[in-house]
Amino acid sequence: MNNKFGRLITAMVTPFNDQMEVDYQRAEELAEHLAANGSQSIVVAGTTGESPTLSVEEKEKLFQTVVQAVKGKASVIAGSGSNSTEQSIEITRRAEAAGVDGVMLVVPYYNKPPQEGLYLHFKKIAESTGLPVMLYNVPGRTSVNLSAQITIRLAQMDNVFAIKEASGDLEQISQIINETPEGFSVYSGDDSMTLPMMSIGGYGVVSVAGHIIGEKIKDMIDAFASGNVGQAAALHSQLMPIFKGMFISTNPIPVKTSLNLLGKNVGPVRLPLIEMTVEQQESLKAILKNAGLL
Repeated sequence: MNNKFGRLITAMVTPFNDQMEVDYQRAEELAEHLAANGSQSIVVAGTTGESPTLSVEEKEKLFQTVVQAVKGKASVIAGSGSNSTEQSIEITRRAEAAGVDGVMLVVPYYNKPPQEGLYLHFKKIAESTGLPVMLYNVPGRTSVNLSAQITIRLAQMDNVFAIKEASGDLEQISQIINETPEGFSVYSGDDSMTLPMMSIGGYGVVSVAGHIIGEKIKDMIDAFASGNVGQAAALHSQLMPIFKGMFISTNPIPVKTSLNLLGKNVGPVRLPLIEMTVEQQESLKAILKNAGLL
């Protein structure tokens, strides 16, 4: 499958108002901002979008809102995976009706399926849709690692075009890159691993920091892709404090705080997430100041 999603995909936060309702107007503005600042695709209602605390109806309306906002300027990938196969199919169906360009399916969290269960889960959802499917492996959040073998099997399906890999296991990632069909793309699920993964054949990143330094990340990726490894490495080192700063508390708390500090108001996080401590906020401000952003 031809990859039309680009190398820099940003996993968008979900803006809330003071009543903790989804702020669709701000979601529209944020999506437009991302599309204008380096993001070639946008993931809506992924983990960074606080998907566990969004209702199916809120997700559906977010898909519709962002599709309308960025038509022609960026592709839209719906975070339609959950730990229920049937619910994932239902959300995927609604995403498709909303006009999204693809879906991202996270490894089921909490229920800890065996590897064959993961295979059947993803296979059933992928078979239920005509949309391109990106798998998402993030064992630090799901408690299960999607093995290289299962990823390779799923990559044989016509519409499974990519994986967002956040295992941090370069051996596993190398195996996936080497043993999946031509045209299957492996994205880093962690900003700081983008360049290391591209150096072994990775394609790009599904980014959090893309909210605030999208153009710089795109410059780093483009430099590497055009053979300018030294320039890419220099940018990687320069951006590393921000990559790390986005994880001084649970994602998406730091990136939402950063956006609010930079005047792109996206509001609070929903419980069970909470705002950063004063100490964490001071650390984050220092990182943003040092980077010349604040």
